[in-house]
Amino acid sequence: MPGGVFNVVMQSPEGQVFPEKKGCILLVEPERRLVFTDGLGPQFRPNAEPFMTADITMEPVEGGTRYRALIRHKNPEDRANHEARGFHQGWGTCLEQLDELAVKL
Repeated sequence: MPGGVFNVVMQSPEGQVFPEKKGCILLVEPERRLVFTDGLGPQFRPNAEPFMTADITMEPVEGGTRYRALIRHKNPEDRANHEARGFHQGWGTCLEQLDELAVKL
């Protein structure tokens, strides 16, 4: 539901847990699209240190689903920082875990 809360808790392969990051759901299209940001908190209240907005789309295709994650940052420095911290590997791992869960449903 737009204005709702999302929480991101990240953990490295070595078990290091990073601080929880709360954000706001911006758009929900069931089974098709989810947009959320850490630029806002619950009920669209501004967060002190915005970092990114995620736009996740899912589209049925023959034999499965096309999943697309578009991440927007406020500046090139934040984007580079996200990449340096393992963005591609981390989001890839999340997608693999989502796929494993989906197969069980």
